[in-house]
Amino acid sequence: MSKDTNNPIQGQLPAWRLAAFAAPCIPVAAMLMPVTLYLPNYYATDLGVGLGAIGFAFAAVRLVDLWLDPMLGFLVDKTNTRFGRYRPWLIAGLPIAVVALWMLFMAQPGIGVGYILLWLIVGFVGQSMASMAHVTWAARIAPEYHQRAQIFGWWNAFGMLGILIVLALPPLMTYGFGRDHAAGVQAIGWFVILSLPVAIVLALSAVAEPACAPNAGRSSMRHYLDLLRRPSVLRLLVADIFVNAGPIVAGTLFFFYFDAIGGYDRTVAALFLLLYFLGALAGVPLWTALGRKLGKHRALAVAAIAYALLQISALVAPSGLIWSAAAMAIAGLPFTAGPILLRAMMGDLADEERLISGVDRSGLMFGILNGALKIGTASAVIGATSALQLNGFRADLGAENSPEALFALAMGFAVAPAALSVLGAIVIAGYNLDKPAHDAIRLELAKRDAG
Repeated sequence: MSKDTNNPIQGQLPAWRLAAFAAPCIPVAAMLMPVTLYLPNYYATDLGVGLGAIGFAFAAVRLVDLWLDPMLGFLVDKTNTRFGRYRPWLIAGLPIAVVALWMLFMAQPGIGVGYILLWLIVGFVGQSMASMAHVTWAARIAPEYHQRAQIFGWWNAFGMLGILIVLALPPLMTYGFGRDHAAGVQAIGWFVILSLPVAIVLALSAVAEPACAPNAGRSSMRHYLDLLRRPSVLRLLVADIFVNAGPIVAGTLFFFYFDAIGGYDRTVAALFLLLYFLGALAGVPLWTALGRKLGKHRALAVAAIAYALLQISALVAPSGLIWSAAAMAIAGLPFTAGPILLRAMMGDLADEERLISGVDRSGLMFGILNGALKIGTASAVIGATSALQLNGFRADLGAENSPEALFALAMGFAVAPAALSVLGAIVIAGYNLDKPAHDAIRLELAKRDAG
């Protein structure tokens, strides 16, 4: 009997199927990045919304968003329909996200805090519904230790592509079509609205959903709290916070650093940011291959140390446009290691958890991982901006800030992210679910499921 190439459990998926399945990562990344990067400035500058109202709306939506992914992960785990476990959530999240995107990106003058808060919440609900189903489905179609790193490599490569498109659209609209910045922001909205349905149809068509994993026991939220007592899960969550907080701190201070210390305006700094994400895209096959050679947790530790060294080098690097551009491209290489390897390792832990408890909790476990990332992101942004404020840094003064303020900016941009990354490497070094251990888990699961 020939193998059904549409069944991911039977063998290695061809590259075109992996690419089609990862396609939704492009519009999702293009949706998430401008929400924090472009919309606050667009609402304040072009629509006349007060900064206080914008700040309140974006802060309040984070309080909702922190628990949203774990709750949706729990519900995904409980789903078992004749259409599958993941497909209904992916389809249901699509119209919710599209409507919210239209309301957010095509907003008109006169909107207030209630309007922004409502549609941000609706948008995050739709995005999280689709993303939680998509990431859990990805872990299920790649059950083998190295396959998971491969599929999440495609996942993050397409996410980086979405970010690059977002970064390119506003300057393209300005310099290529003579439109203003507002038109560039709306172009991002149109891109996501039009590409998201197409990408989801591609994903649904390319890969057949595997049968739901058998559950030997019933699950409840009380049982899910036990996950936080598991040392391996806690280790992965803490490593996730440290590894991802470093780049968030550096990103928060990015434009301040290159203006006040590097001497570059925001246009040139934006070019550096584009080069950084090109480097991140180039790093995807590197970390996938290194995970195969060393094991995923060791590859993550190597990436974390490499990031720390590259970030520290900003303090001693030669000045000059060419050198700075090359340094930013190289500095981007470790960026994708965390998203690829941490997701793949959480998929492995979900297999271990199902063997121990008899319950498939993969959706909730990915929800907790996303929640940890959001906690780290929020903490990093608050910590970075508060440190600058405490040291008297003022954005409007640039290089005219006091030496103490400039020193705090340099330490915040280079040393603090490096230290956080090193802590992440130390934490993940004690992780012990390697390939032989995971192969043994898969073998025991296969025996039990067959029985």
